[in-house]
Amino acid sequence: MANARDIQLDALRAVAVTLVLYAHFLAPGGSSFLGHLGVRLFFVLSGFLITRLLLDARDTDAFAAGPALRSFYARRVIRIFPPYFAVLALVWFTDLEQSRSSLAWHALYLSNFWYALRNDWNPWLLCHFWSLSIEEQFYLAWPLIVLLAPRRHIEAITIGVIAFSLAYRFYWPITADPALARDLLPPASMDALGCGALLAVRRARGADVPRWMRLGWPALAAVFLLVVWSDPGPADSAWEWPRWLLVQVLPLVPLAAIVAACSTGLGGKLGKLAELPPLLGLGRISYGVYLYHPILLAYAVKAQPWIPLNVSEQGPGRFLVAGATTLIAASLSWALFEKPLNSLKRYFPYVQKRYFPYVQRARTPGETSWISPAAAGSALDLRHTEARR
Repeated sequence: MANARDIQLDALRAVAVTLVLYAHFLAPGGSSFLGHLGVRLFFVLSGFLITRLLLDARDTDAFAAGPALRSFYARRVIRIFPPYFAVLALVWFTDLEQSRSSLAWHALYLSNFWYALRNDWNPWLLCHFWSLSIEEQFYLAWPLIVLLAPRRHIEAITIGVIAFSLAYRFYWPITADPALARDLLPPASMDALGCGALLAVRRARGADVPRWMRLGWPALAAVFLLVVWSDPGPADSAWEWPRWLLVQVLPLVPLAAIVAACSTGLGGKLGKLAELPPLLGLGRISYGVYLYHPILLAYAVKAQPWIPLNVSEQGPGRFLVAGATTLIAASLSWALFEKPLNSLKRYFPYVQKRYFPYVQRARTPGETSWISPAAAGSALDLRHTEARR
């Protein structure tokens, strides 16, 4: 299994986390649909990458479900847990916003249920953990389906997951008043995760996004923007529920189409833009940026008397100070903490390599030559990386 990065997908991570930072630091009122759109983009990316990775493992000759599952969970623990629990330890130690009472829920990746059950965003500095909890709940269940379900049924299962999520969106407003549970319970995000997964499943059988999606996503994106910018009207108006539903559903096709295009590599000026080093660097540290930014904002607000710019309210001062602090912290975290730990993933391959004493290489007529498996693997990796570039 090749280990080359999807370069332009890092650019999408950078775009997603920038939308979140804008919503939390700069947008009027402290929120924006762009922040939610960034989270939805993260979900589509996660569904695509995780499903593709698992299917690649399953399609190898040496695949075994048990070792693949163990390696998947071990690699997720290595990547996600250390900075996550370091943040929780810091919050527990300082008890900022009196958040200790909720830390057990966050430690168990049940943040979305904590906020949904209380229908309240307190403590605010950990409210972004709801989406990390959704991702972790997805990581627990989805690999079991992809690696254990009959291969021919996985696409139908994925479509069923998306349909169930969309049905939930229709059902909830009819049976209850709008509440945080409407957006935070797992079914509310399975459509985005499922769209990414469906893209990976189709790619695995040699199909790409449908023609109607490639041609129609700009129109859907335009309709989405018109709906977002429309007047929401008074509370409990006839337009409130359809508007909410359209804002949630309309971006799915454009986001999936964009992920599909970047996963194969955009060409021309867009491709060069998507591979700019600053954009790729931001995408590489995007997990840390997302994880740390509200906590660092809370500390910046407490330090307002010593900061010449206004960080207590949404605006350029908050965006500059809190944004710069977040980028510095995430960069240091990646270089000193996350990247070294990620090197441990090599001990948890998805597929256990079978040992062959020698591998015959291509030769000219009359020539016989043999190379070691390690050299053969290096050559294959090099060719794959060069082709990807």
